Amino acid sequence: MTESVSEHSSANKRRRNPEQTRESILLVAGKLMAKDGPEGLSVSKVAQLAGVNRGTAYHHFKTREQLVQETMSWVSGKLTKGIFGSPEDPIKLDPHEATEKLARFAMEYPDFARVWLFEIMTSKEPGKDPFWSRFLKNLEYYIGAGLAKPDIDREVYAVIMLVGTVMWPVWARAKTSDKKELEQLTQRFIKEVMRLSLHGSLIPEKFSNLDEASEYLKEVK
Repeated sequence: MTESVSEHSSANKRRRNPEQTRESILLVAGKLMAKDGPEGLSVSKVAQLAGVNRGTAYHHFKTREQLVQETMSWVSGKLTKGIFGSPEDPIKLDPHEATEKLARFAMEYPDFARVWLFEIMTSKEPGKDPFWSRFLKNLEYYIGAGLAKPDIDREVYAVIMLVGTVMWPVWARAKTSDKKELEQLTQRFIKEVMRLSLHGSLIPEKFSNLDEASEYLKEVK
């Protein structure tokens, strides 16, 4: 999602149903928050950039505070769905699949990833965040199934993994904007995270595909 906030207003003035209007407002709000932080957000400003009538925007979001809160919740929901699917989907997710989905989401939508990280850093109750909760539950699945070492400090592990995932696209995009090179940088990140996981937190012999994973990791050397 590389388009600017102003470019998104190409959808301005066209008819939308209420749900589409709300989605358009939240999309622009998420981009604006990533760029300027919550203090740069206002209902009227977002309405203008989204091409939505000011009164209509206030119908959906009565106050700036409501817009900020719901934007953060919306971003967390997008992240959760992008990595883990719908709430009805089972917790189990292959470690490599989870790592790849997370890395690719962060690289493709760095603005959303930054908004989510800001939410966690400023929240008084980060444990209530849907994505954070789902991430920890997935880790607990590995521990409970005997696939990961039981003495893992799951919160420390989660912070290390998620902060690194959000920061890598910032580092990568500072180096290049070329799609091929960004893909290579994404692969580098996925491989290194898998190396750390397979030789640090997970129990290698518990995974039937570890022979393939070992070959996969040799490519990094």
